[in-house]
Amino acid sequence: MSARPVPPATPGAAAADPTLRRDNRQLLGKLCLVAAVMFGFGYALVPMYEAICTALGINVLTLNEQRTSAHAARADRTNTQVDTSRTITIEFDANARGPWDFRPAQRSVTVHPGEVATVMYEFRNIQDRTMAAQAIPSYAPKQATAHFSKLECFCFNEYVLKPGESKTWPVVFVIDPKLPKDVTTITLSYTFFEVGAKVPAAPGGGS
Repeated sequence: MSARPVPPATPGAAAADPTLRRDNRQLLGKLCLVAAVMFGFGYALVPMYEAICTALGINVLTLNEQRTSAHAARADRTNTQVDTSRTITIEFDANARGPWDFRPAQRSVTVHPGEVATVMYEFRNIQDRTMAAQAIPSYAPKQATAHFSKLECFCFNEYVLKPGESKTWPVVFVIDPKLPKDVTTITLSYTFFEVGAKVPAAPGGGS
């Protein structure tokens, strides 16, 4: 049986093979370019996002970071404006509406306006049950209220304490140098009350 003759290759098939390879190379190049662009965009996304948020005034920090940054910034700013030519006596008062211990660690401090100061308040639940409580502040004289800036404070936060449990809380504050010259003593008073009971009126001031 004789072998079947092989048909000759057509000119069109030979021409199509280089064209196909060229098209494949072009497609591969485009895919590589797209991948590079996507990688670059992903790499630049974070700084772009931060720049956009900054331009729009959007703060992307967590709440805790915002408070920490704000406190540090305010402390730095006020410390550069300390008025050493005058002193202010800050008196601390504590009113407990209930059978528990609540008092400042010290009764008074003397500070310069613009100087950052800290005082600790102590609380102990002497009841035989768990309780939730919070504090509200007041100031005397009243014109000092707008010039008394608390950088850190336990006021208005609700706290749960077990029977016999004790807590110590800081109050970090600064007196605005714009405080009227005739004010030489400020009383910071806290009223601590159990949450769920009737909220007592804030004390009028005085230690």
